Amino acid sequence: MLCQENTIHYCSWACVVCGVLYLLRQMTTHTPYGRYVDTKSPGMMVPAKTGWFIQELPSFLVPVLLYLTTESLPGIGRHLLLWTFCLHYFQRTFVFSLLTKGRPSPLHIVVSAVVFCSVNGFLQGHHMLHCTQYHSGWHRDTRFITGLLMFFTGMAINIHSDYILRNLRKPGEVSYKIPRGGMFELVSGANFFGEIVEWCGYAVACWSFPAFSFALFTICSIGPRAYHHHRYYLEKFKDYPTSRKAVIPFLL
Repeated sequence: MLCQENTIHYCSWACVVCGVLYLLRQMTTHTPYGRYVDTKSPGMMVPAKTGWFIQELPSFLVPVLLYLTTESLPGIGRHLLLWTFCLHYFQRTFVFSLLTKGRPSPLHIVVSAVVFCSVNGFLQGHHMLHCTQYHSGWHRDTRFITGLLMFFTGMAINIHSDYILRNLRKPGEVSYKIPRGGMFELVSGANFFGEIVEWCGYAVACWSFPAFSFALFTICSIGPRAYHHHRYYLEKFKDYPTSRKAVIPFLL
């Protein structure tokens, strides 16, 4: 498959612009999913497990289909990076979605996520398989090794933090509690911090504009959400640890 350079270029810039616009929007309002969903509002709602499965699936499926149905450039490094990307979305699609105890999401949020994940799945998969040029020893490059260490560290933090959140409440309980343990001792949005570290690590390992644009979008989309959670905890719980930051340990 020939590299669609213009498509990659414009999609990457669109990711950057949309990320910045989304950041600005979230400075004044909450995105209506999770704890900020008004389940009594008009409009179709999608159950949490179904919604997460549907919206995360394209980011896994599109790169896999590209790999199976098109001829890709050779190289150990590029294929390791492709399967690293797919590993995250396999976990989110087939594990996280089945375990989540979250609230239903508005249909338009799920549809928006499906569109983004489809486009980004193509952007990252196509660029990795058909466009980017790595030297034969890229899998031994310092950027590759450092980036993957960051990625798997972030993934471990993300999965562990999700585990803590899932087990905060006993069956039948609906009130929110203070999360404790792991990175939650340092930040209110430990799960978001883990995912940010993941995709920043992936960007370093790939060393490409599409990967960096996705990392920036991730920071712009879930960074403010961690800040909103932080403010929520501080307002709701009088005994909330004031030493915790929102999303970046010791800083922010």
